[in-house]
Amino acid sequence: MLGLLLAPQPSWADWICDGDRLSVESTRGAVDPTGLAEGIPNTLEGTLPGDGVLLRWRDVELQLPRTNNAGAPSYTDGRWWWRVVDQSAPEFWERRGTVIRHQCELI
Repeated sequence: MLGLLLAPQPSWADWICDGDRLSVESTRGAVDPTGLAEGIPNTLEGTLPGDGVLLRWRDVELQLPRTNNAGAPSYTDGRWWWRVVDQSAPEFWERRGTVIRHQCELI
């Protein structure tokens, strides 16, 4: 129970993507950050494998798992992609045969 109390709390942010509000909630996965994660590459910004984001945009609700890609934390389910390198213009892509890049800006 103590581990649950010490776990970081989810964080939220909102952007406008292609004219509609997009809400993002960070979620924590099942990896124990107190030692198990030592040696795991790309733990930037405190994210670990198993972490994810919950995106709400238009009539879509997406739960995207964290990737193990190098660089800023990114999240994808193979169709949707989310990454914030620049707060004023995050990357939000959708793959439908080709890649559709949704234009986003911070509210």
